[in-house]
Amino acid sequence: MHDSEPTAVILAAGEGQRLRPLTNRRPKPMLPVAGKPILEYVIEAVAEAGISDIVLVVGYRQERIRTHFGDGTHWGLDIGYVEQRRQLGTGHALLQATEKIADPFLMLNGDRIVDASLIDMVNQALTGETQTPVISMTAVETPREYGVIQLDDADRATGIEEKPERRIDTSLINAGVYGFQPAIFEAIRDTSTSGELELTATLSEMALESPLETIEYTGEWLDVSHLWDLVEANASLVDERAHDDFDTTTHIAADVCIDPGVQCGPGAVIEGGTSVGANVSIGSNVTIANSVILPDAVIQSGSVIEDSVIGSNVSIGANTTIEGGETTVTVGESLHSEIELGAVIGDNAEIGAGVTLESGTVVGTTAVIDAGVGTGGRIGDDAYIRRA
Repeated sequence: MHDSEPTAVILAAGEGQRLRPLTNRRPKPMLPVAGKPILEYVIEAVAEAGISDIVLVVGYRQERIRTHFGDGTHWGLDIGYVEQRRQLGTGHALLQATEKIADPFLMLNGDRIVDASLIDMVNQALTGETQTPVISMTAVETPREYGVIQLDDADRATGIEEKPERRIDTSLINAGVYGFQPAIFEAIRDTSTSGELELTATLSEMALESPLETIEYTGEWLDVSHLWDLVEANASLVDERAHDDFDTTTHIAADVCIDPGVQCGPGAVIEGGTSVGANVSIGSNVTIANSVILPDAVIQSGSVIEDSVIGSNVSIGANTTIEGGETTVTVGESLHSEIELGAVIGDNAEIGAGVTLESGTVVGTTAVIDAGVGTGGRIGDDAYIRRA
């Protein structure tokens, strides 16, 4: 048992390859959701749970994280940093914090948004008599995409199976908030692995010797692993607010987040579940619904955008249509069906006037699509799509 406030170690070194092209120039935890980076929600939840000492494990594009959060003074926190120079797994990432930890501590993933109540529950379990790791778990509709928790009759974890291909009879997965004793570092070093050093492999080996304590969580749990998750998380987190600074002919729903410096032309319609980043220019009679618009984008008159993510400094010509609704998206070798996604357009891309993009289109960074083109699928970085 410890009397002092524990440290929270937050893993934020990942690249987020499945979220390209949005992560070409920013780390996954810094993707914006409802006007704030994902990682900011995690840090605010830690602070709300009464923990002020935070260690961020950073790596890919880490300058974005360091610049935004600094030493934590703005949030009333003490934030320190350690670097994972090569992304060699979550266990390897946690090992980088070894020198910063001398007492029981919490660990969180920097890309999963949870309520402060979960962090508090894990902390309460950690400050009890238990010497074993504490694992949080939550129920989801697609457990086979995550680490499935195997339980004994006393609801203790006997293993974690990552993305099982076999049939499973549980919806409980690893929620990504843990309580650890410093002994976890030695256990990670002793883990036998032929590839990346994953924390779940260490925990599964430990669970074979002695079942691990679990905390079940039923509150808000948002994981941003795929491009469409960003749209869904954004819609979940946008709150209602007043929008009094725009033309009286502009319709802006209550559940829309608009950052400073946004210009909105007459007759524009911004439907619910949408966030608009700083200095975005929206032309007359534009319609945007359930979308994330990153800073400095320009959307010219008459365009329609649904269920989409528009990157920073993107230019969209007049009367362009991005269709929303259900579609099928291929990520690597995996096929994801019944996904609601319009298009994802990478930073600095240029979309000409009168373009039509099919549902599920992904346009790479700095790609150019000529006026009048109708297209879909994946379009690479720096590509140039001409009208036939």
